[in-house]
Amino acid sequence: MYHTSFKNNKKTKSANPSGGRPSGGSRNGGRRPQSRGGRKPSTLNPSLLVKKASNVEVQDYQSDRFIADLPINDRLRACLQAKGFERPTEIQDKTLETLLEGRDLLGVAQTGTGKTGAFLIPIIHELMRSPQKPYALIMVPTRELATQVEDEFKSMAKGLGLYSSCHIGGTNINRDLDNLRRKAHVVIGTPGRLIDLANRKALNLNKFNTLVLDEFDRMLDMGFVHDVKKLISGMHQRKHTLLFSATLDKTQESLIGGILTNHATVKVSEGQSTGDHIDQDIVRISSGENKFEVLCGIIANEEYQKVLVFEETKHQVKKLCIQLNKAGFDSDDIHGNKSQNARQTALNAFKQGRIRVLVATDVAARGIDVSDVTHVINYQVPQTFDSYIHRIGRTGRAGKTGKALTFVS
Repeated sequence: MYHTSFKNNKKTKSANPSGGRPSGGSRNGGRRPQSRGGRKPSTLNPSLLVKKASNVEVQDYQSDRFIADLPINDRLRACLQAKGFERPTEIQDKTLETLLEGRDLLGVAQTGTGKTGAFLIPIIHELMRSPQKPYALIMVPTRELATQVEDEFKSMAKGLGLYSSCHIGGTNINRDLDNLRRKAHVVIGTPGRLIDLANRKALNLNKFNTLVLDEFDRMLDMGFVHDVKKLISGMHQRKHTLLFSATLDKTQESLIGGILTNHATVKVSEGQSTGDHIDQDIVRISSGENKFEVLCGIIANEEYQKVLVFEETKHQVKKLCIQLNKAGFDSDDIHGNKSQNARQTALNAFKQGRIRVLVATDVAARGIDVSDVTHVINYQVPQTFDSYIHRIGRTGRAGKTGKALTFVS
């Protein structure tokens, strides 16, 4: 656990694995959090947020077969090889034949395990056999994840004559209406925008053969359950359903059972606990201590190269980002009030290293495909443990050891 004390205007440390924390920055963030923004304080036990990364070296899963060995369309195989893929990931390897057989699937896998490819590869393979328009509807919880799925589809299907359309909130609805007049093989979108388009009779749900629900647990967290049920109820020609989730809750079993038929279940993570490859600790803020100065002192360390900081509300995110920039840390923010273009600009700057810190609400806990986030910092204790799991899952990817800190008062 991190601990700080003040003495002669200098901070000292004990049991601090990340080095000293020089004082500095604004004192505007020094108030201890209580019930901010109308939200109740988290009831999570801080002991759940402390866990050392396993000392055992993380062994990457290695399939016994290469991309060249997969029973898929030759042109699709060539596209995957051109992208530099050599072997399927674990979730891809363990689900491919099941999906090619047309069987429903429940896949439990964290973001970063290749699950997007797990559902796109069989979809593209089937479209090469019979290029039906439209064929698959892919539903995701966030705008960022939707655009990433579409980018991946375009990359995997390059030169194959297959087309997609992406529909998300925060964009021009008239452009979506125009795009839907040019029928696509694959339609990707967030539940709210898809409902809007269906209500306008621009999206004919009855024509889709295949449904993909990605980050299903997050869709439930974000309150999309009724939208999801309404969209599914309109898909009378649905023959194949794929549902992917990072976590599983017993309360979801009945809902999942009503969506899937005679499904196979493939788990590449337990879906209940945080990754063994992520170093997790808490930062204890004592009475009278300046919380923002503590944050600045931590991220001033050189090892904090690409830091994702989570706050609870849009207002708090914006405020903290302004404070960090004033304190000399190149930062940007991402939250629901920002336009899609502004959110994408911030994400790109973070990915490309033009900013060091990205401050976000839980909207960024899913759908951010950044492989080298060095640290995740929860400036407030998350409301739920599932939210905590999703947040810290942004670090420690691609076999690397990640680090996550949570501020506790």
